[in-house]
Amino acid sequence: MHNPISLVLRALGLLLEGKLLFRRHLAREWLDDGGELFRAFRRVEVEPSASRSSTPGAIFQVRFRFKNLSSEVNQWLSLIPIPLIVAQPGFRSKTWLLGERSGEFVGHYEFDSLEQAEAYWDSLPMRIMRKRAAPGLRHSALEAPGRCDNEKAHRSRASRRGLGQGRPNHSLVLPV
Repeated sequence: MHNPISLVLRALGLLLEGKLLFRRHLAREWLDDGGELFRAFRRVEVEPSASRSSTPGAIFQVRFRFKNLSSEVNQWLSLIPIPLIVAQPGFRSKTWLLGERSGEFVGHYEFDSLEQAEAYWDSLPMRIMRKRAAPGLRHSALEAPGRCDNEKAHRSRASRRGLGQGRPNHSLVLPV
């Protein structure tokens, strides 16, 4: 577990160094999950260092509905934890998406490693989010496509760790 003050200070450093990138043009970023269309409304990335791989090592994804307040209010409230999110070890990016029909939210994260993605479940931002979420929250942490040589071993490891049942049924389309 990481100290929230040190996370905020790290996030401030990333911001002052110009390493936080906020994407505004997300019209072509969407997620199709079981027939539900989710549209992106925000994306933040940490600019990679020269020594960092160009591809993420793992994907963490969570799908949920908030217990209280409207989708519009919760979109604004989702700005508050950004400093605690971007400063997490191995964090690369997060895309916030909202279901057009259900009003459910999806958080799509990229991390350097599967271990860092799995550890994010116990982070302060996720603990707060779990308290605010209605029953039915779903999540998974998986090695990024192309990073796992043996899909069967990959599914087995993800399942043993209690983080989903293999690769989520979705496609994420990123801007070109």
